[in-house]
Amino acid sequence: MKKKITRGVLLAITMLIFLVVVCFYWVFLSKNINKTQSLIIIQPKSTFENLIDTLSSHNVLKSEKSFKIAARLLKYEKIRVGKYNISDCSTNLEIVRLLRRGQHYPIKFTFNNIRTKRQFIDKVGENFFFNNSDLENLLNDDEFLSKYNQNTNTAVTLFIPNTYEIYYDITAEDFVDFMYKQYVKFWNKERKKLAEEIGLSETEISTLASIVEEENSRPVEKSIIAGLYINRLRKNMLLQSDPTIKFAIGDFSRQRILNEDLKIDSPYNTYLYCGLPPGPIRIPEASTMDSVLHYTHHNYLYMCAKEDFSGYHNFTESATVHIYNAAKYRAALNKKRIFK
Repeated sequence: MKKKITRGVLLAITMLIFLVVVCFYWVFLSKNINKTQSLIIIQPKSTFENLIDTLSSHNVLKSEKSFKIAARLLKYEKIRVGKYNISDCSTNLEIVRLLRRGQHYPIKFTFNNIRTKRQFIDKVGENFFFNNSDLENLLNDDEFLSKYNQNTNTAVTLFIPNTYEIYYDITAEDFVDFMYKQYVKFWNKERKKLAEEIGLSETEISTLASIVEEENSRPVEKSIIAGLYINRLRKNMLLQSDPTIKFAIGDFSRQRILNEDLKIDSPYNTYLYCGLPPGPIRIPEASTMDSVLHYTHHNYLYMCAKEDFSGYHNFTESATVHIYNAAKYRAALNKKRIFK
């Protein structure tokens, strides 16, 4: 009788252990993903219930119940924001570890050679947790930008091209604030003093630098071009910069500016309106802004692209010589049959 009882107890214990192992495997070690790969987005201030709703709405889990049990046993409570890619071989244990780890880590963000606000927003792209539309809304909000002494036309001056380490889960507001702090670092006492001596604000220096960079990004000419435009500004002459026309018509690929283009009624048309345009026509490099701040002192008032299409310019202080240089360049365009 005792042997039968002992066998029964052993069998019961064996069955219990088996069930425990099966349950453990089901809860923690079995694959629990429906799809090949699932991207889920956890928004700020999300609760565990919000997370479950997200997983459910995207049909991520094979067994929602096993995941809840695993999360409870693993004491997964703090929900971290982020965009998470969950692979098809993930177990509940791996999913919880992934979500618990979060995405509060720095990434290297590099940008340069950016023309427009739209291009910058696209460059930010999927690098950070916030959506492009969040950043776009901020950069088109005069009230928000006013705390940085900027507006929708000058917003891009806040961004100094470089490589930065920024946390992935930063908000759009904090991203702009981070970039503003880099802007403040760039505009140190020495640079502010140089801008004051020229008679231009920081934003105006950036705007002038954007024009200079569009004319020629080569270091050898940038400070010369900057000096030329500063000469024209001081004489209240129209800047007559072709890149500002290209910006106004929205086509930087144009190789030839036509007479009809010069009549476009835009505040960026420096053939019609005196002084600098309302804002930069690109995001200038730090080196270009320094070229403006350390501009070359000379008497040049006119420049024209060289007829050899080298990208360099003929400079002169004589209107007569400039007309001659311009004629040579137009003849070279005609010879190559470049009419726009």
